[in-house]
Amino acid sequence: MRRQPKHRPLLTVVVFLVLCGLTYGRFIADQSDLVSDGVHSSKLPNFLRLYAAEETCEQTYGFMPCTSTALGNLFLILVYGYLMFLAATYLSTGSELLLEILGPGIVGGLFLPMLGALPDAMLILVSGLSGSVETAQSQVSVGMGLLAGSTVMLLTVIWGTCVVVGKCDIVNHVAVDSQDTKGFSLTGSGISTDIWTSYAGIIMAISVLPFIIVQLPQILHSNSGRHLSVLIGLIVSASLLVSYCLYQVFQPWVQRRRLAYAKHKHVISGILKHLKMRALGRLSTEDGRPNEEVLEKLFKAIDENEDGHLSHSELRALILGIQFNEINLDREDAVEKVMKDFDISLDSRVDLREFIHGVGRWLQEARAVSNYAGSMKYIDDFHMQTKRDHDLLGDQSDEIVEGFENPRWNSIKAVLLLLLGTAIAAAFADPLVDAVDNFSDATKIPTFFISFIALPLATNSSEAVSAIIFATRKKLRSASLTFSELYGAVTMNNALCLSVFLALVYVRGLVWDFSSEVLVILIVCIVMGVFASIRTTFPLWTAFLAFLLYPFSLALVYVLDYVFGWS
Repeated sequence: MRRQPKHRPLLTVVVFLVLCGLTYGRFIADQSDLVSDGVHSSKLPNFLRLYAAEETCEQTYGFMPCTSTALGNLFLILVYGYLMFLAATYLSTGSELLLEILGPGIVGGLFLPMLGALPDAMLILVSGLSGSVETAQSQVSVGMGLLAGSTVMLLTVIWGTCVVVGKCDIVNHVAVDSQDTKGFSLTGSGISTDIWTSYAGIIMAISVLPFIIVQLPQILHSNSGRHLSVLIGLIVSASLLVSYCLYQVFQPWVQRRRLAYAKHKHVISGILKHLKMRALGRLSTEDGRPNEEVLEKLFKAIDENEDGHLSHSELRALILGIQFNEINLDREDAVEKVMKDFDISLDSRVDLREFIHGVGRWLQEARAVSNYAGSMKYIDDFHMQTKRDHDLLGDQSDEIVEGFENPRWNSIKAVLLLLLGTAIAAAFADPLVDAVDNFSDATKIPTFFISFIALPLATNSSEAVSAIIFATRKKLRSASLTFSELYGAVTMNNALCLSVFLALVYVRGLVWDFSSEVLVILIVCIVMGVFASIRTTFPLWTAFLAFLLYPFSLALVYVLDYVFGWS
């Protein structure tokens, strides 16, 4: 999903051309018919100097360009916004490069998720850090607009676009990889994701808890506990950030364990189905006990050398004969696990008694989870369930990991990209916030709406484009990764960026007055989180529902703030 950044040195020249101020003057002609006032012969320049008009805006860092006009500030927003987009691109590219070199674990779980949210966090930080408390209170709405705008854009416009470009035919409630013949059927086409994507959606919904905590005093119409609620919300938000990073660290290990367990269950169900097909009778009696006579005949059929024991090679031949082509199976590992299930005596062989006992336990397990426990259909049902469980977990074995010819140079390149992206974000976050604030003053448009619409385009464009391109692969695996990334980005916004925001509000003693904005974040996150948690297949109609949430969010904030006076 990595995109190479484009370097535009001409942009630097354009930025510094703005630094040039304008002065004006006019020449005075010498006319001899005028009466002298006594100073005619003094040495003065032959033109009247008019000094530049007094600046009505404050230059960031004392030298960055500023203007009080609407068009001038719009130009600055575009320039600084592009630089923030460049910073986000560098951070994204460096993060993915470092992740490919070092893999997941601590680096991928702790370090890289924070880097993805760094541009947003920088903008939020500077929006309330500089100037007086009054100035910070005025500019902090830029940070809230960015926080709400990023969340809403990722979960509505980008989410819906990924469904549209990644849609496949839905057959038996599951999207078929790389098959797109039903066009724009609202119910017949869509995308499917694995169960881990659902977990990511649930975590995203939980991450809105600090918003609810901070909003409680306003809900209860209490003024005394507002500062305390901000502190509690900050602690909860920081705790969620640490917990989410730890989850990211350990998730690959948990995922591998659960996937291995699902594969083993599918092997068990496949062997039972195979034995059922070869048996001349029922595998179990009416009361659920194993049918020893039938199982003894099957045992003798598998025991090729007729020594009264099943060896590793004979179990391997059994598994190879079943042909588990629908899953990527490590056959040697499967043989070892089947042997471990059967071999009670630990002599690396399976006798008839152990075989009957092992198959009996498998039959009991299959009957316990099946809807057809009263008939032999429960074996087929068990096999279908294990296959479905395996598909929901997703299998990463189809990913091709390319090695690096020069890992040292790529490591240096990744670090340099991260440092450059961080430096650009830190340098131009404050000027961008000032430009948005000045544009708001010039146009009388509230800063929240400007930052809600414009700033997420700068800080999240790289991630959004990568997600959309990756979704076009039209596979369950790519769809799962795409939507997991979207949910993860929103979770980091609700954890890291909100922690920075609440820390600013608490330390600087600012007023928390963002009821309508918080309500929008809660509605979008909870609706999309519930969607993700209750289903793994999303028909095309869900994309248009997501699209509608974006204008709904803007309209809701406007109505609540300017009609009902919440602000």
